[in-house]
Amino acid sequence: MVDYHAANNQPSAGGVQTYMEQENDWDRDLLLDPAWEKQQRKTFTAWCNSHLRKAGTQIENIEEDFRDGLKLMLLLEVISGERLAKPERGKMRVHKINNVNKALDFIASKGVKLVSIGAEEIVDGNAKMTLGMIWTIILRFAIQDISVEETSAKEGLLLWCQRKTAPYKNVNVQNFHISWKDGLAFNALIHRHRPDLIDYDSLRKDDPVHNLNNAFEVAEKHLDIPKMLDAEDIVNTARPDEKAIMTYVSSFYHAFSGAQKAETAANRICKVLAVNQENEQMMEDYEKLASELLEWIRRTIPWLENRTQEKTVNEMQAKQEDFRDYRCVHKPPKVQEKCQLEISFNTLQTKLRLSNRPAFMPSEGRMVSDINGAWHTLEGAEKGYEEWILSEIRRLERLEHLAEKFHQKAAIHQSWTDGKEAMLTQKDYETSTLSEVKALLRKHEAFESDLAAHQDRVEQIAAIAQELNELDYYDSASVNACCQKICDQWDVLGALTQSRKESLERTEKQLESIDELYLEYAKRAAPFNNWMEGAMEDLQDMFIVHNIEEIQGLITAHEQFKSTLSEANKEREAIQAIQAEVQKIAQSNGIKLSGGNPYTTITPESIDSKWEKAMAMVPQRDAALQEELNKQNSNDSLRATFATQANTVGAYIQAKMEEIGRISIEMNGTLEDQLTSLKDYQKNIMSYMPEINKLEGYHQLIQEALIFDNQYTAYTMEHLRVGWEQLLTTIARTINEVENQILTRDAKGISQEQLYEYRASFNHFDKKRSGQMVSDDFRALLISTGNSLGDGEFARIMGIVDPNGSGAVTFQAFIDFMSRETTDTDTADQVIASFKILAGDKNFITAEELRRELPPDQAEYCIARMAPYTGPDGAPGALDYMSFSTALYGESDL
Repeated sequence: MVDYHAANNQPSAGGVQTYMEQENDWDRDLLLDPAWEKQQRKTFTAWCNSHLRKAGTQIENIEEDFRDGLKLMLLLEVISGERLAKPERGKMRVHKINNVNKALDFIASKGVKLVSIGAEEIVDGNAKMTLGMIWTIILRFAIQDISVEETSAKEGLLLWCQRKTAPYKNVNVQNFHISWKDGLAFNALIHRHRPDLIDYDSLRKDDPVHNLNNAFEVAEKHLDIPKMLDAEDIVNTARPDEKAIMTYVSSFYHAFSGAQKAETAANRICKVLAVNQENEQMMEDYEKLASELLEWIRRTIPWLENRTQEKTVNEMQAKQEDFRDYRCVHKPPKVQEKCQLEISFNTLQTKLRLSNRPAFMPSEGRMVSDINGAWHTLEGAEKGYEEWILSEIRRLERLEHLAEKFHQKAAIHQSWTDGKEAMLTQKDYETSTLSEVKALLRKHEAFESDLAAHQDRVEQIAAIAQELNELDYYDSASVNACCQKICDQWDVLGALTQSRKESLERTEKQLESIDELYLEYAKRAAPFNNWMEGAMEDLQDMFIVHNIEEIQGLITAHEQFKSTLSEANKEREAIQAIQAEVQKIAQSNGIKLSGGNPYTTITPESIDSKWEKAMAMVPQRDAALQEELNKQNSNDSLRATFATQANTVGAYIQAKMEEIGRISIEMNGTLEDQLTSLKDYQKNIMSYMPEINKLEGYHQLIQEALIFDNQYTAYTMEHLRVGWEQLLTTIARTINEVENQILTRDAKGISQEQLYEYRASFNHFDKKRSGQMVSDDFRALLISTGNSLGDGEFARIMGIVDPNGSGAVTFQAFIDFMSRETTDTDTADQVIASFKILAGDKNFITAEELRRELPPDQAEYCIARMAPYTGPDGAPGALDYMSFSTALYGESDL
């Protein structure tokens, strides 16, 4: 449909008048030529009917049907889109002349000078004047506004035809008469715009009637251009009427001009919809990845917070191995996902800003800040879990050592107490002689000495049991039962000892004879024997150390023990000498010894046997201590190896973090060169990964060796892992910033020189060289670019560049603002205007029109999202494209 509303934009009166005078400089007598008059009558009648049918009427005879002025006024209203004065409905001549004069006055108001055309001639049915008037209307409303490359009207229409038909063979448009006789020019115009309607290669220049009829029929059927001429009239006329041909060709111009507008409008809508579809897909991808990452964190944190205690060191080391697998296998991909999520979110927000769309707000709980918070909680749980595992391993190791020590001491004590109750409860003194009673008393005193010596062991057993309870030993019940049994038995032994002593003392007055030597032997043999048992116990004692200093302390204590063996051996020889003296006296005095020493059960043989065993244990203890010393030396070597690698890696990470900070501020060259350099830099950083893996290997050896401290370095594996992850994330973010700058430059048409200028200005005011600046520095930056800012305007700008209110402005936000202020973008008004063209100037559009004008997927996209039109001028199936367009840009109204 041709839009003639543009005709209301009136040019200057002088220009229009001059043009119309030139166009009216035509040989009116030529209208009397029957062939030309016939062509004009047919063409002008068809042209008028093509517009009158919009008002539901038409004409049959051009000079008769305009005589009363009614259809003439109606024709002018249709083609101009304006309302004329109310026509007079009377049938008298004066009424008709008044109506025609209103029409002629309207034509004259459009800057057209009517030459020799009066209302009386039109009312009288003067064919010559009527055709001249219609030609004047066609010139003003159909041809005058045609403009091609600074030419207009007839010249513009001719230039348009020449441009469109230039590629076609046998077509050379030089005028509006002879150039159109063979019909090829008409077919070429149609084929140029709608190649699907014409098989141009099948047309022959020597068959003009077929060519003309083919073009006229296709135009009428597919382009809504009525047939205005007969092929035979054109072919049989030496020089076809120029005005008829111009009128016909102008209909082709307006038909194809409307199609071009529709195509342009469709392309604009397709562009807007494509951007919207891509953004929606990125939003869906972000939501999915964020949900999966948060779900993984949600599942992982309870596992890291589980503090279920195990019973043995091996079981806890299995947990430690599971945790190491989590850190090295399961977590790294999630670190990459988190980094990619932040990059996707930043890229999406940049695209939304560039396309003038509202910022993307993820669903509740899936903001980048929410993910960072959850990640922080995860890392806190992770750190706590690792510390708990190490503390549990130490605790269980300590428990196993204490439990073994408890059972060893308990076994020695049980061995010592065997038969003691029976001995203390016997009544042998009642039938003994005085010497035997004295012997029993001395023996009892020796037993008391032995009992006192064993008091320390009982206290040690009780202390170990208490410590096992405090450390939550899993088998505390059996330990407590054993300890309680020993303590109860010890109380019984104490009571029995006291009772027997009192009994012996009551009979002591009757006992005088005592063997001093036996007594002396017993008194010296008992502590020596107890010392040997203690020494043997110490030589068999298990030990646990964590560094060279501790093992060297044990070795020093052992050497001190060995230095006392000489004096101990002298004591042993002295005790054995007492026994030898007894034998000597007995032999010299003929005394027959009835048995062993009545005061002690410790025989010289048992003393020698224990001494030999103790001496055999000394080199075994030497070997055990030396083996532990070798182990601690190996552990110290592991510490040094790990520290050397850790110090190297730590220094590398720190240097690269400082270097990437400088690079992000001092980058030169084009953005593409900067992006290439950053990606090469990223590859260079990733090539350092084998050194990180080597350090992980050393760390694993450290943990397997149960090494918990390292005096050679201040770095821990956890610190280095976090530093490495921060380095990779910083590089990825810097690359993403450059990519977003490229997107901004390409979308907004910002030149490389402008970007350099923006970067130089930003760096000048970024005093801390941190890549972002506080609001006061940013205000100074804006003032330096020529902006005069009040508080209200500056607050508005800060709301754009810092929507979260963090108080800091990044370089990306700065160039987004500058590009927004200096470049043009699609707006909701432009999209609504495009839809209005597709809808044929209606306030609604139908699904059929969308499917005809847009690609299938985008047409269905619009149909699915457009609300039904509820306006008073709606039709069945009408869709509201205005609310749809405003929703695309997040606006509540236009």
